[in-house]
Formats: sequence, C-alpha cells, structure tokens
Amino acid sequence: MFGNLGRFSNNNFDSKKTEKYQKKFHTDEHLLDAYSQVVTSVVKKVSPAVVNIDVQRSVNRRNHIYQPFAQEISSNGSGFIFTQDGYILTNSHVVHDASKIQVTLCDGRSYDGEMIGDDPDTDIAVIRIHAPNLVAARLGNSQSLQVGQLAIAIGHPYGFQTTVTTGVISALGRSFRIDSGKSLENVIQTDAALNPGNSGGPLVSSRGEVIGINTAIVISAQGICFAIPINTADQVIPALMRYGKVQRAYIGIGGQNVKISRRITLYHGLATDTGIFVMFVESKSPAHKAGLQVRDVIVGFNNQALSNMDELHKLLTADQIGVRSRLTVLRGSSKLEINIVPSASPSQR
Repeated sequence: MFGNLGRFSNNNFDSKKTEKYQKKFHTDEHLLDAYSQVVTSVVKKVSPAVVNIDVQRSVNRRNHIYQPFAQEISSNGSGFIFTQDGYILTNSHVVHDASKIQVTLCDGRSYDGEMIGDDPDTDIAVIRIHAPNLVAARLGNSQSLQVGQLAIAIGHPYGFQTTVTTGVISALGRSFRIDSGKSLENVIQTDAALNPGNSGGPLVSSRGEVIGINTAIVISAQGICFAIPINTADQVIPALMRYGKVQRAYIGIGGQNVKISRRITLYHGLATDTGIFVMFVESKSPAHKAGLQVRDVIVGFNNQALSNMDELHKLLTADQIGVRSRLTVLRGSSKLEINIVPSASPSQR
C-alpha cells in the first residue's frame, strides 16, 4: 500500500512540475510576443521617415606622373525626415563636402538633396528635399534615457533598405574620437548592431521617438556602437537651419559625465553631484595652455555650476571666443579655479 502511495505521490509531483514548466513557457512566449509587437509597431511608425542618402564627392588625386586630377567617389548613409516640409537629419561625415546628394524614400521615390547646414564638431548635418506627402519622425528626449532600456536602430546599411536591429542603451555620456580625429562627447553607447551605411539613421525608443542619431561603430569590438543624443541635435538644428553652421567657442577637451561622491560634494559645497571628467586634453588647445589635466573634473564655468557636457556646450557660445573665463575644477580632493581663454573651433578657422 505504501508503495502505491509513493508512486501516486511521484506522479503527482511530475504533473505539478510539468504544469509549472508549461506556465513558464507560455509566460516567456507572451513576453516575446509583446517584445515583437513593440518592435514591429515602432518600425511601422518610424521607417517611412527613414531615408537612404547617396553622396558623390570630388576628390583631388594625382596620376602616375603626379599630375593632379579630380575624381568622383561615391558613398552612402542614412537619415530621417524630422519636418513634413522635407528637412532631414543625418551625420556630418555622411554629407560633408558633397558635390551631389541623392535622397531615396522608403517608397522608392528619389530626390536631389540640398545641403542646409553642417556641424562637424557634433557630426550633425541638416539637408532638405522638396517632395509631397512626407512622413516625419517624432523627436524624443535623450535626457530621460536609462541604461538598459530598449533601443531600435533603423537605417540602410550597404544600401539594404530599412534594416532594423535592436538592443539596449549600454551606457550614457560616453566620449570618443572618430576617424577624423575629432572628439564627440556625451554620446549614447548601444549594442544595437550598426554597419556602414547606418550612419545618420535614427536610434529609436520603444515609444517610437527618435532618441539619437547613429554615428559610429568600434570595428575591433562587438556590440559597441554609438549615437549622438537627440537633445544635442535640438541645440544645433536652429543654427544650422538659419546660418548653415554653428559658431561656438572651443577649449579642447574630451570629457565624460561622472558622478561625484557625496563626501566631496558636501566638503566643497557643490551645487551639483555630477561633473565632467576630463579624458584627454588636446595639444596646444586653450585647455592645454590653461593647465587642465586628464582626470580633472569640471564642475563650473564662470561661477555657474556644470553637471554635464551639454551644459558646457551651451555656455561655450561664440561670445566666449577670446574672452578670459574661469573653470571650477576638482583635482583629487582639491577644488581649483583655472583661468582659460576659449578660442574659435578649429573647424571654423
């Protein structure tokens, strides 16, 4: 009798175990379906605004007897329409020095693109097409991003139309040098896969809002890609559309947003608990001449608290060029005041 009871007990346990696994499988399946629905919904909403950009450039070459001649080279990238009257955001490196710009919409229509403005310092450019019935992407707020949230990249890598990859926001406030040697600050790091031709396309949130402009990949690494925050674009778009360029002062650092310990914040009576960690100082730059050092943390500019790179960029206006200014800096546990004279950006000289 006890043996029968034992068999009954084991069968009952196996049944409960099977039921538990079945519930878990259905739950996982439901989560995957929900994830897929979010991605497909975002793609349907945003992809009509994503464009392919074909570019031609005239490059000076020399032949085998060193005689100069002009050669046309072709490249392509992505972009996205952000106003219904045809203004398009993309990367500066996609369209810089272009002799011809051709824009192809997702429905196959093709139009000549007009350069409106170009800012190599932020790797952002605005071009325009004149076409009817355009769909514009909605711009979000990159200031509210959180590490780990869903990120969807849409673009035309290698000319393949509307390619979609997904991942997460891996880190915020990164700084790195692009191939031209320029430094891009306060960029978004994501593991949503990017390929050549993705540059200039949108990085999109689960709400279908553009949170960044895809700009670069680290070739020697896997899953490390970067996008320019859309809030950075918001700052430069008005100047690009009005003047065709952004005039700003330059100090010559690469920085990354960093958290400051509560002990240091309280000890120095700081108005902010974050600052700008100096990752490198460019040779012969205003920062180099002023004595700024790698690992310094900038927390103020002209007695105004600074908590991130965006705030510093806002203060480094054209009015600051040649004007003696003051940086408040943490060096180790000490707080220093450093005099600095910003110059014109090298790209504007």
